[in-house]
Amino acid sequence: MELLRGEVRLLVWVTAAVVLLTLILFFVVPFFIDYYRKWKIMKPIPAVGPNYPLVGNALMLKPTGEGFFKQMVLLAKVFRKRPLVKLWIGPLPFLILYHAETIEPILSTSKHMDKSFLYKFLHPWLGLGLLTSTGDKWRSRRKMFTPSFHFAILAEFVEVMNEQSKILVEKLSSHVGKGSFNCFMKITLCALDIICETAMGRKIHAQSNSDSEYIKAIYEMGDFVQRRQKMPWLWSDYIFSYLKDGKRHDKNLKILHSFTEQTIIERAQELKNAKANDEQDNNNKRKEDKKTKKKCAFLDMLLKATDEEGNTLSHKDIREEVDTFMFEGHDTTAAALNWSVFLLGSYPEIQEKVHKELDETFGQSDRPVAMDDMKKLRYLEAVIKESLRLYPSVPFFARTTTEDCTIRGYTIPKGVDAMIMPFALHRDPEYFPEPEEFRPERFLPENASGRNPYAYIPFSAGLRNCIGQRFALMELKVVLSAILRKFTVKSSQNRKDLILLGELILRPKDGIWIELQKRQPNSSI
Repeated sequence: MELLRGEVRLLVWVTAAVVLLTLILFFVVPFFIDYYRKWKIMKPIPAVGPNYPLVGNALMLKPTGEGFFKQMVLLAKVFRKRPLVKLWIGPLPFLILYHAETIEPILSTSKHMDKSFLYKFLHPWLGLGLLTSTGDKWRSRRKMFTPSFHFAILAEFVEVMNEQSKILVEKLSSHVGKGSFNCFMKITLCALDIICETAMGRKIHAQSNSDSEYIKAIYEMGDFVQRRQKMPWLWSDYIFSYLKDGKRHDKNLKILHSFTEQTIIERAQELKNAKANDEQDNNNKRKEDKKTKKKCAFLDMLLKATDEEGNTLSHKDIREEVDTFMFEGHDTTAAALNWSVFLLGSYPEIQEKVHKELDETFGQSDRPVAMDDMKKLRYLEAVIKESLRLYPSVPFFARTTTEDCTIRGYTIPKGVDAMIMPFALHRDPEYFPEPEEFRPERFLPENASGRNPYAYIPFSAGLRNCIGQRFALMELKVVLSAILRKFTVKSSQNRKDLILLGELILRPKDGIWIELQKRQPNSSI
C-alpha cells in the first residue's frame, strides 16, 4: 500500500513537472526569444540608460505627471539631432519619435494602426471604443460614426455652443476688475456642458456645479493610467486591485460609468417617448423633438445603430463609445481653450489683433456666432493652431508596428511601440523657426502652405486622425470669440514659471490665472 502511495505521489510530481515545462516552452521561451530578437535588431538605435534586464529604463522614470513630462521634454532636447531614440519600459521597447520624417512612416500607412500596449490601461474605463480599438472593429466603428460629424450636422451644434458660452461669460463677469483668479475649471465645465448637450442630448448644468465629481474622477484616472503605463510592477490587474490606488481607481470607474449609464438611459427613454408621439401624429411632428434629435446626432445614432453584419450595438458597445466621446470631447478641448486664453493674455499685441478681427466681424452687435462667421475668423483660427502647437492637448500618443519596417535607416521589428511626442515635434526649428515664440502668423494660409503635414499633428494624422477635430475647432472659435468680445484678458503667470502635467492631457499643475477687464467693441471699424 505504501509503495502504491509513493507511485501516486511520483505520478503527481511528474505531471506537475510536465505541465510546468509545457508552460515554459509555450509561453516563457517564446517571450525571451522575442525579447532577445528585438534587443539585437534595435541595438544600433540610440538609447536612454541605464537599461536593466526585464525592467529596462522603468526605474529611472519619474512617477508623477510633472516629473515624467520634464524627463521626456529633456530627452527630446538632448537627442534632438538624432532621428529617434529607444526606451525600454519593462521588457517592452519603445521608440520616441519627435521628427516629421520619422513619424510619417508610422502615421501615413494603413499598416501600423494598432494602438500601443499602454492603451490597455484605458480599457477598464473606455473599453474598446474608437480610441482604443483596432483592426476590423475600429474600421467598422469609424465608418459608422463618420456621418455624425458631417458639416451639416455640426452646424446644428453652434446654437448650444453659443448658449453655453453665454453662461461662461456671465460666470467670468463676476471677476471683472477684481484681480487674478483661476479660470481653468470654469472653462472646463463649459466644455463639459457643450459635449453633453450636443453629442449626448443631456443638459447637466455643469457650470452651475463647480464641484464636479465627474471631472475630479477623470483627472485621477489620468494619473493612475499614466503611472501604470510606466511602472511594469503595476501592470498586473490582480496586484493593482489590492493597492490603495487600485481601490481608488475602481471607485472612480464607478463614478465615470454611472454618469454615462445615466446619460444613455435618459436619452433612450426620450427617444422612445418621441417615437410614441410620432406614431400618434406622424404628420404633425413636433419641431421641438426634431430639433432635439438634430442636436444629439451621436448618441441617437448609437442607440439606433447596427454593425455591418446587421447586429444592433450592445449596451456595453454604446457605453464604451459614450465614455470615449465624453472624455475626448471635453477634456482635450477644455485644455486647448485654456491654453489659448493664457497665451492671448500673455501677448497683448496679438490679443489686440483678435479683438480687431472680432469687431470687424460682429461690430457692436451682441448676436451669437453663426456658421458664416467661422470662415471670417482667420486670425483667431491661427491663434488656436499656434496655441495647439505650443501646448498640444495630447502630449504623447503611441502605435505598435505590425510588421518589420525601416525608419531613417534603422530596422524596427514587428511589435515595437512607437511613442510620438507632439510637444517636441511642434518645436522642431526646421519647420518652426524660433519655436518657443508665439506667432499665430505661422498658420495663415500663405505661410503654412508647403509645410510637411506630419510636422504639426495636434489631432494626430493619417487614417486614425481625430474624428472630432472640426467639431473641436468650431467650439474653440465660438467660446473664445464669446470671451474676447466681452473682455480683455491679462495673464497672471509667466510661461517659464508654468509647471506642466503631461498625463493623458497636457494641463498646468496650478491652473490658468488671469485678470479680466470689460471692453467695448471699436465702433469706428
